[in-house]
Amino acid sequence: MNEEMSKEEKKWFGTLLSYAKGSGGRLGTSVVFSMVSLLSGIIPYYCVYRILDRYIGGSLEKDFVLYWSLIALIAYLVKVVCFGVSTGISHYVAFHVLEGLRLKVADTFLKAPLGEVYAHSIGEIKGVIVDKIEDIEPPLAHVVPEGAGHILLPIVCFVALAMVDIRVALSALLALPLGLIFMMLTFKISGKNMTKYQEANAHMSSVIVEYVEGIEVIKAFGKSGVSYEKFAGSIRNYRDFVIDWLESTWVTMKLAFAFMPATLLGVVPVSILLVGKGSMTISEMALAVMLAMSMVISMAKIEIFSNGLRQMQYTVLEIQKLLNIKSLPEPKSEKKPDNYSIELNDVHFTYDEEDGEVLHGIDLAMEEGSFTALVGPSGGGKSTVAKLIARFWDVSSGSIKIGGTDIKDLKVTTLADIVSFVTQDNFLFSRSLMENIRLGNPKATDEEVIAAAKAACCDEFIRKLPDGYNTSAGEAGKRLSGGERQRIAIARMMLKNAPIVILDEATAFTDPENETKLQESIANLTKGKTLLVIAHRLSTIKKADQIVVLNGGRIEAQGTQEELMERSPLYQRMWQAHIGARNWAAGSVKEA
Repeated sequence: MNEEMSKEEKKWFGTLLSYAKGSGGRLGTSVVFSMVSLLSGIIPYYCVYRILDRYIGGSLEKDFVLYWSLIALIAYLVKVVCFGVSTGISHYVAFHVLEGLRLKVADTFLKAPLGEVYAHSIGEIKGVIVDKIEDIEPPLAHVVPEGAGHILLPIVCFVALAMVDIRVALSALLALPLGLIFMMLTFKISGKNMTKYQEANAHMSSVIVEYVEGIEVIKAFGKSGVSYEKFAGSIRNYRDFVIDWLESTWVTMKLAFAFMPATLLGVVPVSILLVGKGSMTISEMALAVMLAMSMVISMAKIEIFSNGLRQMQYTVLEIQKLLNIKSLPEPKSEKKPDNYSIELNDVHFTYDEEDGEVLHGIDLAMEEGSFTALVGPSGGGKSTVAKLIARFWDVSSGSIKIGGTDIKDLKVTTLADIVSFVTQDNFLFSRSLMENIRLGNPKATDEEVIAAAKAACCDEFIRKLPDGYNTSAGEAGKRLSGGERQRIAIARMMLKNAPIVILDEATAFTDPENETKLQESIANLTKGKTLLVIAHRLSTIKKADQIVVLNGGRIEAQGTQEELMERSPLYQRMWQAHIGARNWAAGSVKEA
């Protein structure tokens, strides 16, 4: 495992460029333009040297000055243009990489079991998709192309110094070994804390998201003091960690920045000594100083860029951990189901080994076009069965088949087209209600969307909104009530028109005025479809072809309403409790 990780760390940059959608080769072009830009920047120094040398010799002419000034100007223009081209190309590549990474992470989560997704906090996922991937852009767009140029420039300057005088060239490197030593020490100390830094950052992001999303509950229960302290505490802990980390590297980092680019420490005294001995002219000394100063800028940039490069490496490796999440296996070639019947054979399922098994050998058949209802006490496994059919998870053992085909032999996209799933807690995106409903069928016309909305009893309340169907649902649909969100989700399901429909207490939040209409619409639109309903209101599933009573992860009884009333004590108690609750509610209203 460690060896595999080591290989992954070594090829991290190639992995990063693999998400550039074929534009990775452009980065090489950007590097070339960056090198040309930086090398063009030292030509004016040579032009100054030629003018200064002629001036000291006492034979400076106007034409000579204009000639070398023009060359310097052209070199400067080349420098500016090439830098602009390099930066433009590198940003183009960088944003393509960011796009590829974000799409890949989203696709990975889409294909992963929900358990794998839920293992990561919202703050961690948000931190990776939004913040960390965005953090890759500056080093990728600047560090890579400019860094390559700044590595080449000191080499060219050293060669040029050697052509002036090898002793001056060597003197430019006097402080370099010390700078490298301090830089390596900084990296060593910093490397130990980088993983802790990533963890602290993810924890802080998670707590912030939790606090903001739960602020309504916090205010309702008057726990703002405790919750705020947890929120503020995570920020303080992050601050203290970062400060301690910076303090641990402060001395070595400053010494590295002091000695690495200190080329003038050797060049100036050695050049003065050589001029005094007559081994070097004053104009050559000026050229040597200018070349040494060019090395200063590049070596300082290399220090800064190396840190950015390491940060980018850590970020890429962290993203790679998310991309390596185990996906639901898909067949290379799939067999289409013969029909839309559903069959569960000896299905066992465990969310977590520590928590134990949730379903214990479920055998259940649902014929195509039939209406099956799942009922039972809370925690009995009803929603788990429904989610396994939609393949949000894979069964631990046993099989689930649609039309005689194991759902594992269907591609995830195919299964998604076959099955519509509406839950109690329905998520809406922060976009128009028209587009939220259209998610059920992206090719649907506006008229078809409106027809589905009418069938789901949405049209009336939507038209009362400020912008009608163009009204935004708000973040996670928070601008709408629970019942309104549920009806939008049902409209989406109706528009999708899938052959298998799963409703997990889909009308739980619907007001009594609309519930009857909605139930009738659902009944009409699901005719001929394989319908599975999870219900707590037993009166809504009396006409089901079969009612399955789940208790403790096992099927306790199944049959029609009449059959269960005769031979299932649990169902009888549930029915009496349901009828009693309705009578109590009616009696309470009457007394009032």
